Amino acid sequence: MEPGSPKPDPIPSSPSTSAPTSRYESQKRRDWNAFLQYLRSHKPPLTLSRCSGAHVLEFLKYLDQFGKTKVHVSTCPFFGHPDPPSSCSCPHKQAWGSLDAMIGRLRAAYEENGGRPESNPFAARAVKIYLREVKESQAKARGISYQKKKHKKQTTVRLDGDGNNSGSPAASGAVLPG
Repeated sequence: MEPGSPKPDPIPSSPSTSAPTSRYESQKRRDWNAFLQYLRSHKPPLTLSRCSGAHVLEFLKYLDQFGKTKVHVSTCPFFGHPDPPSSCSCPHKQAWGSLDAMIGRLRAAYEENGGRPESNPFAARAVKIYLREVKESQAKARGISYQKKKHKKQTTVRLDGDGNNSGSPAASGAVLPG
């Protein structure tokens, strides 16, 4: 290059043809890398092929130390109160919703990285049970009930000219659940 000639354009750090990754894809990659790092630092180190639902549970419990959700213990005076009036020494844990979303992303990442669906440790029954127990215990600790919503029966009744029901559900125009 001769003095005074223009400098060439710098090489872009990433190809301009690639689309930006979605937030979900970024979180999935971050969660996957964190899990792989956990396996590498496990004593003794684990390979993904030897990973089980029990190892996933260890990982989830390990993550509790970084949690930001206060979960009151049953002996705490604020146990069952959604908005306690002051602070307490109860532990912080990962919120159930965060764990549930992470497990969903890790299930997908496992299969995208060559794992077979039937051997997916993130889909293990023990993991599903653990998530349900975390959900229920956190709900109790905060005084919130996570009960399934019951769907109301939707009915429409057609009245005759005198204000009386005109007969059978089909004749009355009742909408029956399908």
